[in-house]
Amino acid sequence: MTSTAQPTGSEGRKAHPEHLGHVIFITAAAAMGGFLFGYDSSVINGAVEAIRSRYDVGSALLAQVIAIALIGCAIGAATAGRIADRIGRIRVMQIASVLFTVSAVGSALPFALWDLAFWRIIGGFAIGMASVIGPAYIAEVSPSAYRGRLGSFQQAAIVVGIAVSQLVNWGILNLADGDQRGKIAGLEAWQWMLGVMVVPAVLYGLLSFAIPESPRYLISVGKVSRAKEVLAEVEGHSVNLDTRVTEIQDAMRREHKSSFKDLLGSKMGFLPIVWVGIGLSVFQQLVGINVAFYYSSALWQSVGIDPSASFFYSFTTSIINIIGTVIAMVFVDKIGRRPLALIGSAGMAISLALEAWAFSAKTAAGTLPPTEGTVALIAAHVFVLFFALSWGVVVWVFLGEMFPNKIRAAALGVAACAQWIANWAITASFPSLSDWNLSGTYVIYAVFALLSIPFVLKFVKETKGKALEEMG
Repeated sequence: MTSTAQPTGSEGRKAHPEHLGHVIFITAAAAMGGFLFGYDSSVINGAVEAIRSRYDVGSALLAQVIAIALIGCAIGAATAGRIADRIGRIRVMQIASVLFTVSAVGSALPFALWDLAFWRIIGGFAIGMASVIGPAYIAEVSPSAYRGRLGSFQQAAIVVGIAVSQLVNWGILNLADGDQRGKIAGLEAWQWMLGVMVVPAVLYGLLSFAIPESPRYLISVGKVSRAKEVLAEVEGHSVNLDTRVTEIQDAMRREHKSSFKDLLGSKMGFLPIVWVGIGLSVFQQLVGINVAFYYSSALWQSVGIDPSASFFYSFTTSIINIIGTVIAMVFVDKIGRRPLALIGSAGMAISLALEAWAFSAKTAAGTLPPTEGTVALIAAHVFVLFFALSWGVVVWVFLGEMFPNKIRAAALGVAACAQWIANWAITASFPSLSDWNLSGTYVIYAVFALLSIPFVLKFVKETKGKALEEMG
């Protein structure tokens, strides 16, 4: 095994094979937050039309109820890094688990529309925390040779969470005879859809007690002996633990706890690297990916597809999302983060343009002609595939890797916060934009996909194979 005495950034720093399975378990347990992130984000897809019907709301107000969770996401993302630096990564996971559980129960049993909105904010706060703590923790416990693939677990968990939520929604809808407001054991179907999240939320909390604290956090609070134990767990006993601890301590001595002030530059507000992180986060959302996960059932119903089929197409889209994510996990450490991002941008731009063309043929009766309908369905799946095999994974990997040690936690929080604000803008605007011009809305998303290409070429640097201590 290659020595880790110096952070060379080579592929040589590897975990001993007998420890890799344990590292994978730790990573998967931490990524359970990503599962809840995906589940909670997309489960609302099955409830959109039922909420519209039950509370008799128009598109604009409905969009605010759907999108309001993202305000909580932004707050959770902005604060999670600082909280994690104070009380540890594991405690943040446990807090998020409690918030997910409370949100699921409250959302399933709302008294009124404002009540539902409140519980969605609480769930959003948990999602925001999970969006930051997952990639940060995984990056800190992963050997550099495997960090890209292990970092991909976060996005893999997100897409599995999305798929499971759509499968559960479809199953509940069938139990309710295809009626989103049909009664099952005294509750409407959509209430069950939102409430089932209690199960993975509790599991996330339980798993957090089975994984170790980050060695970097342990060293920061003086628990060096425990940090060595964790490093031995994740990097193997053949590693020179004293050297690894010294390496981390040296890096930490050159820094102080990250704060918002540390992110500021002299001319551009934030440091250039922080703006790059914000740009990656914003472009990931401005292509309209979450329209596919928040509104796809309502979207397909708006062009003449019946509810049961629309729920099924939402599920098949989420399966494509998983396939694309697996492809990214295979190639992210082989061909690099940057090439995947460029491939994805091109594929998304083309498929979004095809969707825009197909939706331009929507008839006065609210349906699509057969050819355009087929193109719209295929293009929607292709769009999700290209997003999943590129920006869906590489952005989270970049955000976990690209920042210097001294600003990593704070910078990741700001970038994730920007991502949630962009997500909110897309989510809140889609119902009104689609009422205005569905085809035009997809033209806007296609333009953003195109603009992401020069952004990556000019500003984004490859992080493949570099040690965290080398970033800067």
